[in-house]
Amino acid sequence: MNVPTISPEDGFIAASQFVLSPPKPREWLVGDLIPAGTVTLLGGDGGTGKSLLALQLAVSVVTGEPWLGQSVRTGSALFISAEDDVEELHRRTATISRALGGATQGDMERLLVMSRAGMDALLAEMNQSKGALTPTSLFQSIEDQAKVTRPNVIVLDTFADIFPGNENDTSEVRQFIGLLRGLAIRCQCAVIMLAHPSLTGMNSGSGTSGSTGWNNSVRSRLYLERVIQDGYEANPDARVLRTMKSNYGRTGGEIALTWLDGVFVADAPDIGLDRVALSVRAERVFLRLLDEFTAQGRTVKSANATGYALKAFVSTGRADRLTKKQLHEAMERLFANGEIKEILGGDGPPSKQTKRIVRASGTGAQPCETYA
Repeated sequence: MNVPTISPEDGFIAASQFVLSPPKPREWLVGDLIPAGTVTLLGGDGGTGKSLLALQLAVSVVTGEPWLGQSVRTGSALFISAEDDVEELHRRTATISRALGGATQGDMERLLVMSRAGMDALLAEMNQSKGALTPTSLFQSIEDQAKVTRPNVIVLDTFADIFPGNENDTSEVRQFIGLLRGLAIRCQCAVIMLAHPSLTGMNSGSGTSGSTGWNNSVRSRLYLERVIQDGYEANPDARVLRTMKSNYGRTGGEIALTWLDGVFVADAPDIGLDRVALSVRAERVFLRLLDEFTAQGRTVKSANATGYALKAFVSTGRADRLTKKQLHEAMERLFANGEIKEILGGDGPPSKQTKRIVRASGTGAQPCETYA
């Protein structure tokens, strides 16, 4: 069978050509997190640190150092900020460089930054005659620079400053993401756009913003958020980076982070012996706090209601930085091992009594190792 001749201007390719050679492997800026050649949306509420996190990524790209413990594709980078002035970018870059042990001048020459703070930062404008978004001169200057430096990543901070349309208009959103995807394809790099979630996106934990077109149009979406449980933030320096969408990899992944000395560092994973040690520590902390509450005449229960043990224990500030999830797992193990149980207690008739957690060996406080 003869394969029809396809002229380049037609834009069509005979699929029979795909069987003649193996496809090129997919390229990633950060494996399974940020794909190359397309647009990734990095969301986070104001003040969570997404700008800092993105700048750390840009520095990692030019230095070859890991980002949050993940290998990155080394090369050059462009960082365009509409929120931070040059002096702030200088301070943050210097802090990141120190955290990496000092980047060389040669490394940092490959990172080009642009501040549009206090200036027009729009990358598109509405062409009334065409009824469509078209690139601005700023967009073209960024692409012209990218064609010269061939960056592996272009960071755009934030969409509220660079997007000219209505964020709830799906058509305008998709057109804008299309412009950025074209930039990523032509320059063969990852484009990362930072964004603030809507109030609904924050409350639901989805991190979405405005139209569903934002989530549907990008190929990858990450969400940086604080660790808050039942309205309580046990550690103001703790963050979680979640993979909310990945067309080319797994979703649902999480990286636990901590802000330390001006930068974010990935928490050590709980694996192997470390996980066993964490489990033992969580059980000891649970029993210690249970004994303290019992000695004070305060009761706690396993159900998520008034007197919920996990919420009560975390709110004391003495839970040794353990999360509710870790304490919940410890509680379930202690129930399964027969070390704790739930009984009815309280004054009055049985119908008025409520359940409470106690040591299986008795209802009073028992000796337990104390941890600061």
